[in-house]
Amino acid sequence: MKKLFIVLTFGLLSACTTAGPFVTNISQNKDGTLTLEKCQVEHNAFTGAIATVNCTIQKI
Repeated sequence: MKKLFIVLTFGLLSACTTAGPFVTNISQNKDGTLTLEKCQVEHNAFTGAIATVNCTIQKI
């Protein structure tokens, strides 16, 4: 039982959460089109670090 508690505690402390996609950058090109950069936010609960992952670029 004690080992199970330790494993569950470690799993909760090292978990990452994903907030979902959001627009990080919008820029206008010289030809008048827009470039959107979308990324996912990942929060590491153990270290408190926030990172952007899985970025995609789309031109409109």
